[in-house]
Amino acid sequence: MPDMILALLAGFGLDLLLGDPEWLYHPVRIIGKYISFMEKRLRARGGNLRASAVWLTFSTVFVTMGAVAALLALLGMLGRWPLFVGMALLDWMGLAVTSLAKEARGVRRALGKGLEAGRRQVARIVGRDTEALTEEEVVKATVETVAENTTDGVVSPLIYAALGGPVLLWGFKAASTLDSMVGYMDEKYRDIGWSSARLDDLLNYLPARLTALLMCAAAVPAGLDAGNAWRVVKRDHANHKSPNCAWSEAAAAGALHIQLGGTHNYFGKPVEKPTIGDADRPAEPGDIGKANRLLYGASLLALALIAAASLIIA
Repeated sequence: MPDMILALLAGFGLDLLLGDPEWLYHPVRIIGKYISFMEKRLRARGGNLRASAVWLTFSTVFVTMGAVAALLALLGMLGRWPLFVGMALLDWMGLAVTSLAKEARGVRRALGKGLEAGRRQVARIVGRDTEALTEEEVVKATVETVAENTTDGVVSPLIYAALGGPVLLWGFKAASTLDSMVGYMDEKYRDIGWSSARLDDLLNYLPARLTALLMCAAAVPAGLDAGNAWRVVKRDHANHKSPNCAWSEAAAAGALHIQLGGTHNYFGKPVEKPTIGDADRPAEPGDIGKANRLLYGASLLALALIAAASLIIA
């Protein structure tokens, strides 16, 4: 098995063991600082913001990839093992299995202390307004976040790391960070963020569909309804403004027999979205743990597929 894949396996193991420690200055924060700096510079310069958006998008991605490539080249000069360790550490920091599950568990624990605590905790991981959410809506928001981020926080990074090592993985992370910071279609970001949003859609296009399949398969060992998950994926995979998000959300909704999506408030304004899944029963706090089981199952299946493909190709 190539060192690149072995390093990915090691990085995945580190993520399961350590998650994202609070003491670690995560590389995404550096990418975020670059994006903020460049956005301010481009806005201050004026001119065509849609053209500036392309510069912001591709400079962020290629500067990130270049920095990672340079670091790995330096480590390679020191020998095979320093390079292997560097790749494993970069893969670890590019994956978000444990941190995502931890945030979701935090919402469930907060709900145990009261609805207000749950609302405050879920605000850490969702973009919608949370001040007036019911307990069921807090649970649904958490399940949606876990499902959506199983794609862009785990499966997509695994795929790009398998294809191009940490360089390609961190190119994807740069695109994902851009989308989370400027990839909105509101008046403020529509022009400066359009290319970042489109690039993120493109990079997640195939991984999102694979994630839906993996979550359906993961429903079996998780003790959930894999057949209904697949039925809802086939029916509701297009019920979202994003071309990708509804795939994994539909798998989760079907597996849990709950309904996700619908209208929510963002920055004080209602945003209408189609529903995903069927309201067979109310969502409850225990569904957060079930969503985490789908997250872990889909992540492990993705890693197993990558390892198997690597052995076959080798």
